[in-house]
Amino acid sequence: MMPLQNSEHIITQVKRLVESDKRSEIRLNANGGNSILIVCDPQQESIFIKSMQTLFESKTYRLIDLNELLISFIKENKELIVESFDLLKGSLHQIFKAPEGEISPDLFSHVMHSIANSFKENKIPVLFHSGALYGSGIDNIHLMENEAVMKSSIPLIILYPATKDGDKLLFLSKRPSSKYRCMIIN
Repeated sequence: MMPLQNSEHIITQVKRLVESDKRSEIRLNANGGNSILIVCDPQQESIFIKSMQTLFESKTYRLIDLNELLISFIKENKELIVESFDLLKGSLHQIFKAPEGEISPDLFSHVMHSIANSFKENKIPVLFHSGALYGSGIDNIHLMENEAVMKSSIPLIILYPATKDGDKLLFLSKRPSSKYRCMIIN
């Protein structure tokens, strides 16, 4: 378990970085990526979300609730999901992330559409409730390495509930995570 973190201090640190002219530091520290992971203990996630809602102004940031996107995806595609569930019993994750080259409604496209809209509005997308992606076949690396994120002049921020085991991050205290295309703030 990670020690208690000061969410307001960490969010303010991220704000200073993305609002300054030092954005190139993000790409340097993110191995060419354009994303920031704000790592928080899973038990403190709600505290971090409240701090983000307070400190990230709506004129500069767009808070994207992945729980809400998952629910809206399911509501919009209920019949297709039920049909796909029967067909894809061995590959259920394909309901949420279509295989490379296939075009069908999936959660990944739904999330990327929301991120792309944020970029179009010139707002920094901030994803939270990333636990909604657990088991979906969508990993943070898929978001971080997406062409729209990599080419944007605006970084992607992800609130990442994880614990540390030595030098490894464990997403939701369970799954080892990739730290390759992101700058980690904790």
